[in-house]
Amino acid sequence: MRSRLRESVIAPAMAIVVTLAVFTAIGGLLVLLEPRSPSPAGLDTGLLAAPPGPTTVPPGRYGSGTLGPWQNLLRRITPDDQIRDVLTFNGIFMFGDSIAVQDGLALEQLLATRTGDSIAVHDWSGQPTSAAVDALAGWARDYGLPSRIVMAVGTNDIFDPPAFGAQVERTMAIAGPKRTVYWVNVEVSRFRQSADVQAADRANSAWINQQLEEAAARHPNLKIIHWSEFLNSQPAGLGKYLRDGVHTSSPVGRAARNDLIADALQGSP
Repeated sequence: MRSRLRESVIAPAMAIVVTLAVFTAIGGLLVLLEPRSPSPAGLDTGLLAAPPGPTTVPPGRYGSGTLGPWQNLLRRITPDDQIRDVLTFNGIFMFGDSIAVQDGLALEQLLATRTGDSIAVHDWSGQPTSAAVDALAGWARDYGLPSRIVMAVGTNDIFDPPAFGAQVERTMAIAGPKRTVYWVNVEVSRFRQSADVQAADRANSAWINQQLEEAAARHPNLKIIHWSEFLNSQPAGLGKYLRDGVHTSSPVGRAARNDLIADALQGSP
């Protein structure tokens, strides 16, 4: 009698535990893959968990501060089977930072509608260009590469601009001369920082963009997507398109940046 009682209680309990474990595992996967908006308080780095109003950061070597820990921040990474599918149909590989994490799903939908292209992404908030290029090298080794690669990184390199140029060269070496690399240039001027930090952000952004221009002069298959020039040509200034001086506003800034990327890719082989 006691044995039957134990069986009638334990078996349902075990079933409940197994069911909860399965749902927990699925939930963890969704957290990894589902895009979420980063906090508007800071850059991609998690460095600035700032309250409303002006804030200050230590200037660092180049005036914009220093890159904080980013490895545990939000990311969107396409699963292996979908990466292989994209490669089979010669779609697009994209490597980005938190702007791409925020805007990536809308870009995927835009490309599917406008060009019919599929896209596999490795978008990770806070990552500097060196980490994105490491990911590119890993995908090249594990899967191979399609004919088009989008690099939407460089924003987090404002903390160490001299390191950027070597990473562009690494990218072009990995891609090789027969693939086209589309690189979104950068514009940072964090609204909540002091005037000195904002000035450093702009100067460091220009420094990064200059290195990108110089690399494009050496590599005919490097195409620059001129996000910075678009922003600086707007009569209303950056505020309409950037919600914090870094990340795009929604929907206006997001649509504008994604349109620039889609325009560059449209009609490309």
